[in-house]
Amino acid sequence: MDGLLHEIRQCNICSEHLQLGPRPVVSGRPESKIVIIGQAPGTKVHNSGTPWDDASGKQLRKWLNVSDVDFYDDKKFAIVPMGFCYPGKGKTGDLPPRTECAPQWHEQLFSKMPNLELVILIGMYAQKYYLQKEAKKTLTETVANYKDYLPEYFVLPHPSPRNRFWLTKNPWFDVEVVPELRKRISELI
Repeated sequence: MDGLLHEIRQCNICSEHLQLGPRPVVSGRPESKIVIIGQAPGTKVHNSGTPWDDASGKQLRKWLNVSDVDFYDDKKFAIVPMGFCYPGKGKTGDLPPRTECAPQWHEQLFSKMPNLELVILIGMYAQKYYLQKEAKKTLTETVANYKDYLPEYFVLPHPSPRNRFWLTKNPWFDVEVVPELRKRISELI
């Protein structure tokens, strides 16, 4: 696993497309029980090199009901985004994650994590990639039907502060989904 993580951190397969250059952010151990698959690091995470080291990560830890210590314990949580590097800025926010990472690295990583019991798919990119035809037409519909994907997958919206309007429009998420997520996480860690 250490060799593979080192290889990933040296990756530059899409470096010519990255505004800030490559800086893959990924973590995991063979003992990891839960993997979090999000989109791609933002600028703050690119600069720190620490996954989910931003407002989105703070909200995610709140949803999971875990401390920073537990969250960053890679024997509990592996963090494997769809795109390992900051993809750059677009017109309305960050660009989508680069498409090279998941097919290049995910399967290799997961083959070295035999203890995985739960895959948390955060946002549309991860959900469409992993759920394929089983994903619903919209992220809202997919998340509303989260039980359809259990026990292997737990689907979530992105915890970005930009999604506050989505959370306000969908109060069932905090009432119904978050308690189920917390229950599942506490059973595993």
